[in-house]
Amino acid sequence: MSNASISRKRLLVEGTTYLFLIILALVFIYPIFLMIITSFKPTREIFLAPFGLPKSWGLTPFSQVWTKAHFNTYFLNSIMVTLASTALVLICSSLAAYALSRYQFRLNTFCYVFFLAGIMIPIRLGILPLFMLMRDLRLLNNHWSLILTYAASGMPMSVFLLTGFFKTIPKDLEYSARIDGCNDIQIFYRIMIPLARPGLATVTIVNFVPWWNDFFFPLLFIQSDRLKTIPLGMTIFFGQYMTDWGLLFAGMVIASIPLLALYLVMSRQFIRGLTAGALKG
Repeated sequence: MSNASISRKRLLVEGTTYLFLIILALVFIYPIFLMIITSFKPTREIFLAPFGLPKSWGLTPFSQVWTKAHFNTYFLNSIMVTLASTALVLICSSLAAYALSRYQFRLNTFCYVFFLAGIMIPIRLGILPLFMLMRDLRLLNNHWSLILTYAASGMPMSVFLLTGFFKTIPKDLEYSARIDGCNDIQIFYRIMIPLARPGLATVTIVNFVPWWNDFFFPLLFIQSDRLKTIPLGMTIFFGQYMTDWGLLFAGMVIASIPLLALYLVMSRQFIRGLTAGALKG
């Protein structure tokens, strides 16, 4: 086979691949585009021209959602709860994973399997004991009930992911740090944490997204309107006889901004985290 025919075949394969990827990207991007243009329409216009461009591109729906619908309060509550839960699970899971991956002790395997059991058992199975626990601790209608629940539910998967990352770090780096006079804590935050950034980014995104979108636990623990998070607060747009779809879509656009920003900031580390096992395996 001549070089020209090989080049044409390679170009055909690459062109087909890129065409497929472009079509796939459009399939994923179109719902986001449709959500954005719908957020600029009133409810009547949404039903008259659901796939058409809006007649007006004003920011009135967003200002109404942000102020009149108290969306600013829900937004800040979601930010506070999700960031606090993420920080807590990152600190606790990284310490636990570091201990399980770098130290050998009698209950090492048992502790690791104990964390893995949390992945297999859905937290919603224990919803009644969990509710009674929060009631006895007087944490109902309090953001700490959400923060502690989210951190506990995210620990098993986070420990599982970070333990694998810490095991891939060569022990020679740890030995060199000990020779230089570093203790265990210094080795952890000076050597291990910087090298495990892809794993930490993966853990952050894997936990942040479902916590940000969670409706179940805020519905269970939160009663006060000033403490509601975005998923629970958005129920005000659903009336008994009519739903304000324009404001609902505007709220969805605002709620999507932190998730998009998080992925854009951590996308490189997240992709490295997903492929680290394959590259080092």
